[in-house]
Amino acid sequence: MAKKGEFLTYKGRPLVRKDNVIYYGDMAEKYVVMLQIMSTKKEGDMEVADKVSVQLMDTDPDKRPKERIVKKSEKTGLYNAMDIGAIWLERELSK
Repeated sequence: MAKKGEFLTYKGRPLVRKDNVIYYGDMAEKYVVMLQIMSTKKEGDMEVADKVSVQLMDTDPDKRPKERIVKKSEKTGLYNAMDIGAIWLERELSK
């Protein structure tokens, strides 16, 4: 279990979840990925993400919310959404 102030990470970047929204990346960097779980399905006795909205977002607080969205897509499954989000984030941060 993570201690207070520590975050779960994926590929070296923090993951923060609030309800059905997961933020991937460091808010101190130029971009983060927002994953919103749109629907879930039952797999055995667990609920798993089915449809997930992925958005690469600029962290500039001076921009309007619609202007912050750099790329967006919808994927089936959390793994596919995390995969494309991680690729987008790496590419944008390496520019």
